[in-house]
Amino acid sequence: VIKALESEQLGSYVTDFADLELIKRAKEVGDVIILPHIGASTRQAEENCSVMAAEQLDDFLNNGNIKNSVNFPELIEPRPSEFRITLSNKNHPGMIGKITTVLADNKLNIIDMVNKSRGDIAYNVIDLETKPPEKVLVELSALDDVISVREV
Repeated sequence: VIKALESEQLGSYVTDFADLELIKRAKEVGDVIILPHIGASTRQAEENCSVMAAEQLDDFLNNGNIKNSVNFPELIEPRPSEFRITLSNKNHPGMIGKITTVLADNKLNIIDMVNKSRGDIAYNVIDLETKPPEKVLVELSALDDVISVREV
């Protein structure tokens, strides 16, 4: 590339991956343009992506938080309580009322509740004041249009 630039066979050169000679040429002559190298396919980038995926999976399993999902809404909530239920359901009217009715009928106090939807799916993170009995999880699972329920 340097020889082609010097002989004017090449008028300029743009790259995102430059060696020291190209960097020097860019500074001194200005016929080389160096762009940031994103490096999405490098070993380091793939390793970072693997670590990120593992951390996000851990956060989902331990806290119910969802980040970078293809088919679920992003929902990241701090944990104000050690008692948390996550519930996914079909995104139909009246679902929040059905869910909160089950919790109220079982004398469970909601500290915080977030519902987000994406297309046909809704996802709920519900923080409770006390530990929900197993029968509450069963009752919530039995509601029409509920896809999954779990205590995290």
